[in-house]
Amino acid sequence: MPELPEVETVRRGLAPIMEGRRLIRVEQRRPDLRFPFPARFTERLEGQTLIALGRRAKYLVADLSSGEALIMHLGMSGRFTIIEDGQSTLQGEFVHQAGRIAAHDHVVFHLEGGARVIYNDARRFGFMDLVPRDALAENRHIKGLGIEPLGNELDGALLASLFAGKKTPLKAALLDQSLIAGLGNIYVCEALHRAGLSPQRAAGKLSLKSGKPHPKADLLATAIRDVLSEAVEAGGSTLRDYAQADGSLGYFQHAFRAYDREGEACSNPGCTGTIRRIVQSGRSTFYCASCQK
Repeated sequence: MPELPEVETVRRGLAPIMEGRRLIRVEQRRPDLRFPFPARFTERLEGQTLIALGRRAKYLVADLSSGEALIMHLGMSGRFTIIEDGQSTLQGEFVHQAGRIAAHDHVVFHLEGGARVIYNDARRFGFMDLVPRDALAENRHIKGLGIEPLGNELDGALLASLFAGKKTPLKAALLDQSLIAGLGNIYVCEALHRAGLSPQRAAGKLSLKSGKPHPKADLLATAIRDVLSEAVEAGGSTLRDYAQADGSLGYFQHAFRAYDREGEACSNPGCTGTIRRIVQSGRSTFYCASCQK
């Protein structure tokens, strides 16, 4: 499933094509994806101008001239393809096999000016929803999401406050979407490695008895922002056949320091340990027991 950097990469690829353009026609080729499409889906979209394309956690959110917002989630295999001037460019895929199969083209947006944006989803774990823009915060998919990790709001003091008193492992706390929205398994492993914090450490230990944040809380906040920012700039990570806007593969996986490096030497300066793999809540965790405490 795509993590925040991959979704942001897709957003950046789609925005120049879709923002400011009117939806001339919308094809809905099946009644549902993960969930049924909202009532009168195509009717509510056709004729509207897509004012802005944003992102909330792992969701794409399109503001429409009607006052509604189109929420889109890629699920595990969702991707967008832009067809413009006879050329096609891929906007993200998470599938084992390469190549788009037209039978899985479930929604087609026909844009003013002749471009088409095709949503393809082989596994159909993605979804789309339409909600009033002024009620977006109360939508079932958006409500309860925590802070955005790329914003200035995230710092050591906030992490300590969010995790105060929690005995749950630090990795699990970081993956709690009600606390921090958009973080996923890969980038949590990477951030913890950079900060020198064990994924098994109790989350509450980021707060001192005095109530002040542990010194490593600021290191972790910085590591989270840095690893996400670097991944966005790199175009997202290449997982299976993920491709960014221009069809080229993302390459942040070449910069992984811990994730999927079991048995390899730790890359932290001065550390002689090796990367281990453990399973936490059914997910693989990669870390160095020597320098992550």
